[in-house]
Amino acid sequence: MASLNVGNLGEYLREQRRAAQLSLRQLADATGVSNPYLSQIERGLRKPSADVLQQVAKALRISAETLYVRAGILDEREREELETRAVILADPSINERQKNVLLQIYDSFRRENGFAPGPDADGKADAGRADADAEAAAGGDAGSRNGDGAGADATEDHDPRS
Repeated sequence: MASLNVGNLGEYLREQRRAAQLSLRQLADATGVSNPYLSQIERGLRKPSADVLQQVAKALRISAETLYVRAGILDEREREELETRAVILADPSINERQKNVLLQIYDSFRRENGFAPGPDADGKADAGRADADAEAAAGGDAGSRNGDGAGADATEDHDPRS
C-alpha cells in the first residue's frame, strides 16, 4: 500500500523532470543522487528521504513541501501552513516586526480554530499576548491614520469660512 503513494510520487517526479526537460542523468548530476536511485524512485520502488526530496525539488525548482506531501512525509494541512509562513516571511514589503506580528495573529487564529501553532512559532507567547501584540500593532497604525483624518476634519469644522 505504501508503494502506491511512492508510485504516485515517482510518476509526479517523472512528469516534473520531463517538464524541466532533464534526463535522469542530468537530474542525478544536479542533485548529487545516483541515476539508478532516482530511477527506482520514479518507478515507485524506493521511498526517498526528506533530504533527497529536498535536493530533487531544488534541482527541479518545485516546492519541497509538495514532494513531502506526495511521499507521505508531510500532511497537506502542514504543507499549506508552511507555505503560508514562507510567503509571509519572504514578503519584502513588510519589516521583521510586522512579519512577527502577522505570524502571531496567524497562530492566534489557528489556535482559535482548534489547530496547534506551526513549527516556526516560538511557542512561548500565549494567545493573549499574541492578541494583545496584534491589537497594539493594529491600534498604533489605525490610531495614526485616524489621528491624521481627525485633524483634517477638525480643521474643516472650525474653518471660519464655512
